[in-house]
Amino acid sequence: MLAIATFLRRYCFLFLLFSVCLTVTLFSNTSFAISSPLNNTQTPLSVTENVRKTVLDNGLIVLTKQVKTAPVVTVQVWYKIGSRNEAPGVNGIAHQLEHMLFKGTTSRPIQFGRLFSALGSDSNAFTSYDQTAYFGTVERGKLRALLELEADRMQNALINAEQLDSEKRVVISELQGYENNPDYRLGRAVMRAALPNSPYGLTVGGTKADVEKFTVEQVKSYYRNYYSPNNATLIIVGDFEPESTLATVKEVFGKVPNAQKAEDRKQQAETKPNLGATNKQKQPIVLREPGAAALLQVVYPLPNINNPDTPALDVMNGVLTEGRNSRLYQALIETGLASNMNGYAATLAGGGWYNLEVTAVPGQELAKIDAAVQNAIASLTTKGISQEELDRSKTQLKASAILNNRDISSQAMQIGYDQTTAGDYRFTDRYLAAIDKVTVKDVQRVATTYLAPEKRTVGLFEPTKQTGQASSGGSSTQTSENFSPGAPVNPAEVAKYLPPIDTAVPTTRALPEQFKLANGTEVLLLPDPSTPTVTLSGFIKAGAEFDTPAKAGLAALTADNLLSGTKTKDELALAKALEDRGASLNFRALREGVDISGYSLKTDLPVLMQTLADIVQNATFPEEELELSRQRALSNLQVELDDPNRVARRTFQQAVYPENHPFHTFPTEQSLKSLSRKDVIAFYQKQYRPDQMILTLVGDFDPKAVRNLLETGLDKWQATGKPPIANYPKVPEPAKVVELKPSLPGKTQAVTFIGDLGIERKDPRFYAASVLNQIVGGDTLSSRLGTEIRDRQGLTYGIYSYFSAGKNAGPFVVSMQTAPEDASRAIASTRALLAQIHDKGVTAEEVAVAKRSLTSGYNVALANPDELASTILMNEVYGLSEGELRAFAEKIQAVTLEDVNQAAKELLQPDKLVIVTAGP
Repeated sequence: MLAIATFLRRYCFLFLLFSVCLTVTLFSNTSFAISSPLNNTQTPLSVTENVRKTVLDNGLIVLTKQVKTAPVVTVQVWYKIGSRNEAPGVNGIAHQLEHMLFKGTTSRPIQFGRLFSALGSDSNAFTSYDQTAYFGTVERGKLRALLELEADRMQNALINAEQLDSEKRVVISELQGYENNPDYRLGRAVMRAALPNSPYGLTVGGTKADVEKFTVEQVKSYYRNYYSPNNATLIIVGDFEPESTLATVKEVFGKVPNAQKAEDRKQQAETKPNLGATNKQKQPIVLREPGAAALLQVVYPLPNINNPDTPALDVMNGVLTEGRNSRLYQALIETGLASNMNGYAATLAGGGWYNLEVTAVPGQELAKIDAAVQNAIASLTTKGISQEELDRSKTQLKASAILNNRDISSQAMQIGYDQTTAGDYRFTDRYLAAIDKVTVKDVQRVATTYLAPEKRTVGLFEPTKQTGQASSGGSSTQTSENFSPGAPVNPAEVAKYLPPIDTAVPTTRALPEQFKLANGTEVLLLPDPSTPTVTLSGFIKAGAEFDTPAKAGLAALTADNLLSGTKTKDELALAKALEDRGASLNFRALREGVDISGYSLKTDLPVLMQTLADIVQNATFPEEELELSRQRALSNLQVELDDPNRVARRTFQQAVYPENHPFHTFPTEQSLKSLSRKDVIAFYQKQYRPDQMILTLVGDFDPKAVRNLLETGLDKWQATGKPPIANYPKVPEPAKVVELKPSLPGKTQAVTFIGDLGIERKDPRFYAASVLNQIVGGDTLSSRLGTEIRDRQGLTYGIYSYFSAGKNAGPFVVSMQTAPEDASRAIASTRALLAQIHDKGVTAEEVAVAKRSLTSGYNVALANPDELASTILMNEVYGLSEGELRAFAEKIQAVTLEDVNQAAKELLQPDKLVIVTAGP
């Protein structure tokens, strides 16, 4: 299931940016004149213009929105049950129940993840403070099947002692994974102190002590009380026919009975902040535990989502924390006090809080950082903000309302969140209208009201010093258990419980227009007028493959400082040009190249492209900004070396690849400290070349206008000589199993990487390997590894496998998190299962199911503009044919059983693996 923390960052709190879907008519100007930022004279933004609400006789709220941009549809069921409905002693039971609803029903006693995988559905679930939601996106012909599965588990969930005991172990594994993070432990303590009388002070996932005590009757009781039509909202967004779909919904869900009357359902009282009271927590909460970086967290109570101050609070947060021009970025990041900073206003159904989190740069005192935070807030409350700051924050919020909702899943999420948290699916319309009315005085007033010093709760994480070492050895006794994996699930068993599927109507996917500029830059354009936005995805062959061990981190330091200034604009001017329009542009160094990502409204595309052109040609890398960036890199390195997942991955990769291989090199403290401005400028001048750049744009634009923008902006950028080529030596095959065990004191969860050298993307075995991987561990709920290690043995929250196939051969990896005491058994089980597949192969039925899942999932993924732009880009980076966008599914379907089993023989080597377990 979706990690709680991930959901909270992406939807619960970032949802306060209120991403919405707009019809094209909102921005009818198709010219490419540079626009002014969003202003108050435009047509009011609306998320509900095409939403239709129906309430069934049993009380189920049905919200539908027809969006015919791609032949896919998303189905979501939101229940009003979350940690808000819990108390100490049963903390985490809503989350436990979410897990149980994947274990099958009385009519379909099978892991639901296998059913969703067979449909090719991008399905998952989350539990939050106010709700639990289940969501999936499928090809339109599978809509009814998804509806039937959701209706089934609304009333017939299979909850018994055996299933509960197994899934409790999985949940505890998940919680232990969170416990590895100091910010999670600090946040838990601070929230409990800040909201002592509120269920919002409880952690969403619960505690190990409570989870261990859950009984079957307790879980069933919550299921009966809250999983009921009159406590649920069904959302359907995508390519469907409204009338026939509504008839299907009434047929499928209309017969689901209510467990009890809605008015009898127990609900927690609203959490109302005592705005006049002084916080009794005079002293900060201090955690002194093993860790890497020092952390500061500050929390202030806030009112609920329907309070009229909610819009002003979000504008206030934008002024304080959003972008390089924000006050806290300037006070903390630009002064070298902190490496990371973020803030959000969480306004939920029963109350809320304002949260600030800061990661200190090594050597900086938390007291000094806290003083800087307090000074910034005091300045806001006493002196207010400027009109420019107000306009920028409002523009960012409104632009996000468009940019964050370019896909149907996000649109459905917004509708579901509004209905279950605010009690009205039209909430965002009111919110956006209210944003327009926020004034400078409103922001000062809410800051004064809610951010008073006596109302804050402060938490400090002060890490104790620690060191970790990796020990190596050959075949360890850790994998010598006598283990025999259970029989694989028969796909015929899955098919027996799968609802009927409508015949798919073939669609022809549009291919991008492709051309090369005179300077060698490759450009791929795919117009899509479904939303008034543009998505930019780019690649420059200037990645970490060109780093030497002594200068490891140079590619990343260069990419991280591209936005620090050009010959004509300093850092703030560059940021202002984008932030004033709610646009974004980012560069990130990967192994084989630099990833470029950007977003803008269609009318702001000229600003985005002009900024990109300026940066790739004219970056200046100011000394002061470089030094600040180096300090942030050193701080982030400390955090990475305290993260079991990052340590395991680093150790694994260095064991697979020899020292002279680009994939072996990672930054160290010594290498980062050695980097100079001269190094960065030389790298930039040598590696950033127009003939090494590829740009892909997807969105609402005129291709001719875009071509003109690029030719005008990049015509003076020319390359000389031949481009640099990275050296990739041959990778030797290990003679036996190699085990490494980096030690990280204070951690509660171990992370294991198992694997060896894989294949490159152009390897003819890639498609067979993709089918093989889907069977082995492509999906933790439906794969062989997931069925055995997670479901049958309950040893892990998540186990996955993948081939990291790029321009060069990346590794084949199996990754999992386990309790330290379970790592040995999980490794033995994994090795035995890999050996079983290597020796005996897989079945024709498994291959058929995997191919359907991959091809359907591919079609669903490409309905998201981010995925579409990235896929078009990487096909070009990897040197694939221009028709690969269409041909991928055909090539997967052409894979045979013999192809897959041959790939298993060649690519799975259970006696020549590298095994790395990082943990306590």
